[in-house]
Amino acid sequence: MVIIIAAALIYLGYKSQISLVYYLSGAVSLFLLIIVLQFFRDPVRQLPESSDSLVYSPADGKIVVIEKVFEKEYLKQECWQVSVFMSPLNVHINRNPVNGKVEYTKYHPGDYLVAWHPKSSELNERFTSVYSTHTGQKILVRQIAGALARRIENYLEDGQEVRQGEEMGFIKFGSRADIFLPLDANIKVEMGQHVKSPLDIIADL
Repeated sequence: MVIIIAAALIYLGYKSQISLVYYLSGAVSLFLLIIVLQFFRDPVRQLPESSDSLVYSPADGKIVVIEKVFEKEYLKQECWQVSVFMSPLNVHINRNPVNGKVEYTKYHPGDYLVAWHPKSSELNERFTSVYSTHTGQKILVRQIAGALARRIENYLEDGQEVRQGEEMGFIKFGSRADIFLPLDANIKVEMGQHVKSPLDIIADL
């Protein structure tokens, strides 16, 4: 779609026979293409050393929430919530934070509040995935659409065995990932810290 829009802009600029309009339409088209390529880039990253005690970041971005909350969708208990905000400049591929089995997946339609809004975790379009680790602990990851993100991709299936660092989904444009962890987890990140997936450790179980 973006390629079609860019081509149309260049064509209209050419047909106008005005040099300024032609060069301006070309510049706008190039800008649009660069932005889209930025969103969809997939850098090669080495998978982390496998560990059943470490939880790696499922997303690139900035830590915007570290707090104790009651997770009411599936875990039904008080947990640590750590949230990673993905700006339009971040890589938007999401990766498995732990080794284990996928126990639960569910898509929720919803609104498109800005991703850092306190209610976005409950009201926005979102996809919930629950992992059961090899040590029996449950980790919930919620992919949340933002004001620009209008499509969440999730590749997981119930019962699937997964490995840390492998791709689990994708969110188009600005968005957020919430990670819900047991209360005895040792949180390894701080508010405002920038993390990369799957390179940075969120917590030690």
